[in-house]
Amino acid sequence: MEFDAPPEHALIRSTATDIASEYGPEYWREKEEQGEFATDFWDELGEAGFHGLLIPEEYEGAGMGLQEMGLAMEALCAEGCGMAGTWYLVVTAGMAAIALRESGTEAQKEEYLPDVATGDRMFSFAITEPDAGTNTLNVGTRAERDGDEYVLNGKKAWITFADRADDLILVTRTTPKDEVEKPTKGLSLFLVDMDDPAIEVSPIEKHALNYSKSCEVFVEDVRVPESALLGEEDEGWWHLVETLNPERIGFAAGATGVAELATSKAVDYANDREVFGAPIGTHQGVSFPITQAYTNVETARLMRQKAAWLFDEGRECGYESNVAKAAAVEAGIEAVYHAMQAFGGWGYAKEYDVERWWREINLTRLAPVTQQMAYNHISQEMGFPRAY
Repeated sequence: MEFDAPPEHALIRSTATDIASEYGPEYWREKEEQGEFATDFWDELGEAGFHGLLIPEEYEGAGMGLQEMGLAMEALCAEGCGMAGTWYLVVTAGMAAIALRESGTEAQKEEYLPDVATGDRMFSFAITEPDAGTNTLNVGTRAERDGDEYVLNGKKAWITFADRADDLILVTRTTPKDEVEKPTKGLSLFLVDMDDPAIEVSPIEKHALNYSKSCEVFVEDVRVPESALLGEEDEGWWHLVETLNPERIGFAAGATGVAELATSKAVDYANDREVFGAPIGTHQGVSFPITQAYTNVETARLMRQKAAWLFDEGRECGYESNVAKAAAVEAGIEAVYHAMQAFGGWGYAKEYDVERWWREINLTRLAPVTQQMAYNHISQEMGFPRAY
């Protein structure tokens, strides 16, 4: 792992900074209040090549890795976009691109990846279910073979972009859990056209990130051809795992980026705001909590970079990805909390945006995996008995 960044990293950071200067806090405040998808921002990411960072050059992508994607996400978040910097990249340009790149057939790659790279195709990734939650092995969505087709039935929840996605990667069971020797067997992934009238989408009212919808998805007797199978039948768990570590790394980048954004605004405010004849930043009761939290943010950033490097090298990175996610979330939440405190009552006002970043970063306690499940994984790697 090199600490001297290659020249293309400086270009990614400067490009992200330019984009964020155009789509800054006021822009996202408006989109959040209106509950409106940021189409122009999405298109700008495509023009900058960010949707194609993880896609090989032969499919019109940049042929880069998760180190570059993490940098782009973090810089977008930190320079003014808030969690949108990760949110608008993590599902399609991250999870779907990796799933297709690693598990897709040549025909699937040729059909989907070039459009993903340009931002002309959007994916949803349907894993979570109301009755399964974090335990993906308990998914109840079924895919049953009928001749040369599969018939899909089930219900998913909290599916990002499902209201506007072109395609869905659907996690199903092709063999019931009680009929396989290991619970990791029997899962399969399918590529599903969201224009199918047998798919119903219902947005969920939520606390934050209302510039995109999170939805319930109802799938009833949806028929797909054999060619819609992504990867091997009954081996979908291992194809899914290829996307879960990048998702954790992406949210770690989001957490550190939002923390950097909020603390930078708090420092500016603490230098300008005077009480009792001096800037409030001169008081260590204001500066030290933010400084201490940001020290942990810097440390978490290094762990995220390590996890991304391991992934790009094709090495095991589950432990590092969970450590990066857990550390970034705890440090980020602490940093944004103290940044909000520095604003005093104005921290509660929408015009200063920090209250929105507080709402956004708290989502990372729950997604893409809860802190408790991340700690379960870490504790098992440390030698504690398995807890789940």
